[in-house]
Amino acid sequence: MSAHDSQSALASTVSNAKVPTMMTSETKGMWLGAIGIAIFSLTLPFTRMAVAELNPVLMALGRAVVAACCSVLLLWWTNAPRPTRSQVKSLLIIASGVVVGFPVFSSIAMSHISASHGAIILGILPLATALFGALRFGERPSLGFWITALIGSALVAAFAVDEGGGSFQWGDLAMLIAVIAAAMGYAEGGRLSESMGGQQVISWALVLSMPIVLPVTIWLALHYGVQASVSAWVGFAYVSLFSMFIGFFFWYKGLALGGISRVGQVQLIQPFLTLLGAAVILGELLEWRTFLFALAIIVVVAMGRKMPIKRQN
Repeated sequence: MSAHDSQSALASTVSNAKVPTMMTSETKGMWLGAIGIAIFSLTLPFTRMAVAELNPVLMALGRAVVAACCSVLLLWWTNAPRPTRSQVKSLLIIASGVVVGFPVFSSIAMSHISASHGAIILGILPLATALFGALRFGERPSLGFWITALIGSALVAAFAVDEGGGSFQWGDLAMLIAVIAAAMGYAEGGRLSESMGGQQVISWALVLSMPIVLPVTIWLALHYGVQASVSAWVGFAYVSLFSMFIGFFFWYKGLALGGISRVGQVQLIQPFLTLLGAAVILGELLEWRTFLFALAIIVVVAMGRKMPIKRQN
């Protein structure tokens, strides 16, 4: 082989190596997102455990206070730079969605419906996250992607009907608002994590929310009291440290690496992980057909991953 041929072969090898590198980044994003979702999947069972004895709004805002204390330590330890004015705007949107909106309304929902019932409504979260990503940041999922997302959401809706969860309850409305709030915070946080990092995003969002959240939490604690059993405080501890803090490290990094719409599809398996958690933690009924729906959802997620999504740089 001539020197020219050797150089051409080497150039071709380097060029071809770019594709696996890009795929590795997306795959890593999917795995990180899956870890985040696994952590989030236990939020409803532990929330229901806590609100059985604690005021729902107190529990929701109190978990943000605990997570904010952890955030202050983390930001100090890492010597994190202060966010810019444009970043503060995004952080306030994130805080309204995942620090206040989702915790408050999901806690209220868990006071009226079971964790299993709430898990079904969570099934529309991937579609809502993709929608916010498209509207807010110009991500343009293909028609095939939207079809798979709609099929996944339809499967979740069918599961709700099969379980008898189609009847309207106030808990359903609260859970739906919680899903919308989470989708907004997920999409905003996923994009901001590209420039800030997932740990800093959730930490600064928590810190910026404290001027409102802390006084309200103190007032609620004085008004309703904080007497509760060990199991209630275990539930509170989990949602404070994992659901409100550590889970976002994985989730936002995954969204930043793989894209909001793409990695957001991992959320389709969250309802079924939540159902499993509700069965183990709370003793709620878990039937075999749940796993059939779970299998169908996972197939849809795999199909959605292969559909093209244009990302705005």
